[in-house]
This record gives sequence, structure tokens and C-alpha cells, in this order.
Amino acid sequence: MRRLLIGARLGGGLAMVAAALAVGMTVVQPGWAQHSQPNLSPDEQLAPSQMVQPMPGAVAEPGPPPPVSAPKPTPKPPAVHAAASPVPASVAKPARPAGIRTVVECSGPFAKDSGMLALAVAYDSRNMIFTHETVPGGEANVTVLFPNDPRRRLEVWWSNPDRTGTYLIDITGKSAWAGPDGLRLGLTLEQLEKLNHRPFKMKGFDQDDVAKVSSWDDGALASLAGGCKAGVSLHAGAHAAATELPAKDEYSSNDPAMRALKPTVSEILIGY
Repeated sequence: MRRLLIGARLGGGLAMVAAALAVGMTVVQPGWAQHSQPNLSPDEQLAPSQMVQPMPGAVAEPGPPPPVSAPKPTPKPPAVHAAASPVPASVAKPARPAGIRTVVECSGPFAKDSGMLALAVAYDSRNMIFTHETVPGGEANVTVLFPNDPRRRLEVWWSNPDRTGTYLIDITGKSAWAGPDGLRLGLTLEQLEKLNHRPFKMKGFDQDDVAKVSSWDDGALASLAGGCKAGVSLHAGAHAAATELPAKDEYSSNDPAMRALKPTVSEILIGY
């Protein structure tokens, strides 16, 4: 579904991303598609952003090693019973480092003016790959974090050819990444309403049994810290029942017919 969403956006001014995010965000044309889509409206233009990183200073040549002298003998300390004195804190076993934080915030390495270099600093360049996604209308530049780990996999799409300007962040599959304000895969309608502080609007299910949030109805999820927007798709458990709610119609999240399908969040798109 993600390829269809983003492919449709690149093939036709990426209008489909606005439908996927469908929360009032203004989506503008990324730099890599400017040549393939010259007839975009001013609202779809994205100002290029460049992340400037200063070059490190020169490192002096190492000098000759110091002369090696024979070590002086060290007198053997008196024997002490193990229980007589505790292990000093200075030589205690260090704590294990904390795990890598898997939360997307609209700041830091995921800010609008971020770039692949910032991701490499935050998550180590050995934990990412850079790839191109060919979609109708152009070719997208994508950085994939933890590509071989389904639980930590995250895709970051760039606005500019030089891998800068965060355009879209995709959380899907089995990813354990969380979005802003507690958004994560597997949430129910009731849990989404709690995060939003009110019911919201959503389109009926398509042929893949996927429904999309069409409006947060001015709830808490309509405006996120950092200026990003969140689009959410939900997957129904029962195909036969899902087909009874046409995709062209709009429903409230507290509609009994929608609640009866018990849909859960299957994809989160975070964009600027």
C-alpha cells in the first residue's frame, strides 16, 4: 500500500500522500521530482534545505613513541578477606548501555531540515542503507534504518537529491517504532480516540481491507510538536464485513459498524 500511496503522489504531484495523511498537512513537491513534474502548483513546491556540517580540524602527525623503561617491582599487598571490604564504586561493573531509542519525533534526526548525515550520527551508518525507489513519475531517495531487522526497520524519504530535507517517514510491517504522541502499529480505534482526545473521521475499507484516517477533527493528533503531520491506515480483520463499508464513504471512528470490524493501525506516515 505504501508504494501505491507514494507512487501516486510522485506520479501526479504526490496528491495521494495528502489523502494518506489527510489531516490538513501541506505536502510540497520534493526536489528529486521537480524535473519530472514541472506543472505543480505553488502549494506543492518544497523549499530545499541543506544541512551544513563543518569539516573536522586537521589532526597532527603522531610523534615517536616514548622510551620504554623496565617497570619497578610492586610489593605484594597483604591478603584481605573478600568479605572484609566492598568493591569500590569506581571499579564496579559498568551498567549495560541503553537500547537504541525507536521513537520518531519531529525534531533532531527526524526534523524537517534533517538529512542522512544526522541519521548516521544518531544511529550509526552501519545500521542503514541508502536506496532508490522507482515509482510512477520519478525516483525517490530513501534511507532505510536497520534494514535486516523487521522490528527496528524504518524508512525515511528525502525531499532533495543530496539526501536532505525529511519528506516522509514510514512505519509499517512489524516495526516497533512509535510515532509522535504515542502512535504505534496495532492500536485500536478506541486507543486512537484516546490519543486524539475525541473521535475522528475515516474512509471506508478498500479492496485490501484498509481504511485511512481522513480527518482528526481538530483533535490532539491534528497538530503535532515540530510541525509534522501524521496519517494512519487501519486494517480490518474480517474481509466480508469490511466490504460493506464502501471506501468512498466517510465514517466516524465511533460508528458501531466501524467498531464491529475491530480494525487496528497497520501503517503510520509522518510527513511535513
